Amino acid sequence: ISAERMDNAEEKRVELHCHTKMSKMDGLTPMEDLVKKAIKWGHKALAITDHGVVQAFPFCFDAAEGSDIKLIFGMEGYLISDSRFKDDMEREPTDTIKKTKSAKIKSNHIIILAKNETGLRNLYKLVTISHMRYLNMRPLLPRQVIEEHREGLLLGSACEAGELFRAMLAGAGEKELEQIASFYDYLEIQPVGNNMFLVREQDYTVEQLQEFNRRIYELGKRLNKLTVATCDVHFLNPEDAKLRAILQGVQNYKDADNQPPLYFRTTEEMLAEFDYLGEETAREIVITNTNKIADMIEEIIPIPSGNFPPSLEGADEELTRLCWERVKDHYGDPVPEYVAKR
Repeated sequence: ISAERMDNAEEKRVELHCHTKMSKMDGLTPMEDLVKKAIKWGHKALAITDHGVVQAFPFCFDAAEGSDIKLIFGMEGYLISDSRFKDDMEREPTDTIKKTKSAKIKSNHIIILAKNETGLRNLYKLVTISHMRYLNMRPLLPRQVIEEHREGLLLGSACEAGELFRAMLAGAGEKELEQIASFYDYLEIQPVGNNMFLVREQDYTVEQLQEFNRRIYELGKRLNKLTVATCDVHFLNPEDAKLRAILQGVQNYKDADNQPPLYFRTTEEMLAEFDYLGEETAREIVITNTNKIADMIEEIIPIPSGNFPPSLEGADEELTRLCWERVKDHYGDPVPEYVAKR
């Protein structure tokens, strides 16, 4: 058994892209263990960004109880830009679902973080809309719908499945990349090992993958946007990769045994991942900028304590009327005194 990894950096990073086991058939990270690990390492914040869903929030919140860690509530959504699926509030949801299922729709990943309670409400609205109106194998989110509910949210450019990285792979020019990046509040880069499938399958080199990350960082500088380094966590420790290989193997992934290192990294491990950018830049994207993003976000309770029954005008009077009407049907009118008292 390998020795337990510890984060011994004097100043810690913040993970802003993390999947728990609630990312269906993809993530394996135990929610409680993840939060406890971040607390043990001394991280001041941690983002939860499962694929299209938010079920992990209350479990992570309970695990963080009594600690100083700030949980950042978010998700990795599936962005679409096709105007054919414009949100129409007059249309029945089932009609929209039928329509979307009739076409093949390409989506791009996008990270959505709630900054405050308004953002959390908008995040929950986006989850509902994506599942009720745009479910097509995945819960999709048209760009316009995100724009309409953007208040209180921070948008990140996500991983290699995000539109910015994909545009770069497709050979987009700098002007086009700037236009794409302008939609986001911050840009994201990840360890080269996360994208080694591009080396195996598409003949890119490690140096090219490093250059893609460098270009995203420089793009962020030009646009005055923060670039952050994230792990895209899917499991807790390096050795857990074999478990994800099994999970993907049963789904017939041809490269299931070539797992990327999507584990929760320490600050020192992440600094080492980006040393090719230079010590100063690596520290900026790993520590400084991730903490800046965390500082933009308020402490939020995902589910308020207490009970919140619906308030319906006239409900008490209507219930009383119905009760007396029914009792008179059973016992007659006037109602016997012993029944009326009961």
